[in-house]
Amino acid sequence: MKDLGAEYLADREGVQLLGLLSFYLEQEQRFQPREKGLSLIEATPENDNTLCSRLRNAKVEDLRSLTNFFGSCTETFVLAVNILDRFLALMKVKPKHLSCIGVCCFLLAARIVEEECNIPSIHDVIRISQCKCTASDIKRMEKIISEKLHYELEATTALNFLHLYHTIILCHISERKEILSLDKLEAQLKACNCRLVFSKAKPSILALCLLNLEVETLKSVELLEILLLVKKHSKINDTEFLYWRELVSKCLAEYSSPECCKPDLKKLVWIVSRRTAQNLHNSYYSVPELPTIPERGCFDESESEDSCEDMSCGEESLSSSPPSDQECTFFFDFKVAQTLCFPS
Repeated sequence: MKDLGAEYLADREGVQLLGLLSFYLEQEQRFQPREKGLSLIEATPENDNTLCSRLRNAKVEDLRSLTNFFGSCTETFVLAVNILDRFLALMKVKPKHLSCIGVCCFLLAARIVEEECNIPSIHDVIRISQCKCTASDIKRMEKIISEKLHYELEATTALNFLHLYHTIILCHISERKEILSLDKLEAQLKACNCRLVFSKAKPSILALCLLNLEVETLKSVELLEILLLVKKHSKINDTEFLYWRELVSKCLAEYSSPECCKPDLKKLVWIVSRRTAQNLHNSYYSVPELPTIPERGCFDESESEDSCEDMSCGEESLSSSPPSDQECTFFFDFKVAQTLCFPS
């Protein structure tokens, strides 16, 4: 194993990685939600007129569903949650406005992270999220959010630290680089993002806790030594680290429990009205191909049955209302990238 000391600093790649780590550490506090505002949301009882932690967590679940549906990356989801929490910790928001705010945070994050061709239109996001607001409402709310956050939307998040720590580890480990799955770590980070309490944690500490727990399951002394050196370089306090590590461990234990539903193991069902379906972009849903008709004029039974296979298992749509007789169901068959949810 290489050392994080003078020998490694002399390496060009090492200088760049440690320089980037120092930059992230300087920036993380600047983009963290106000702890006082988050604590106020946590302490708020559930009622119709005030925002509580349950409503915030439910909105983050909706953001996760939107990012999955439109094929957005993990960075878009994490940044959208960061923008949402920073705004909620700063402003007194009524529950009736939360749906519009959530859509705006998703769109703002997508414009920063995604390629232009992958950014969904406002109208499509409104239809899929069923947020019951107009394009004008979205644009007006986007302006409010941007102004309140002083147009500083591109933030340093726990995902940035997770990727950087992972890269540093791969640069030092001698072999078996594939044992640390970045996809799994990102999925675990999404689990933490779905709980308000983890927005209070410093991104550097949250990312290190996830890596530390994963390394413990691998029982790798070499990886643990690297993490200890990274922790020392980041000047992370032991007491603070152990506190958040315990909370992250409990969160991941619940995620791993049999009661927890993992939507990445299923195909999703989206129920939309006929009018909405007619206006959807073609790439947002797929129509199963019809079986080939044999020249002899008879169908192959197995082929016909396979083509009509029901894909109805999956998550509910963002709308909780059941479909009426005038509504039709469209099945969107796409691979869901490591998504998480928690038992109620």
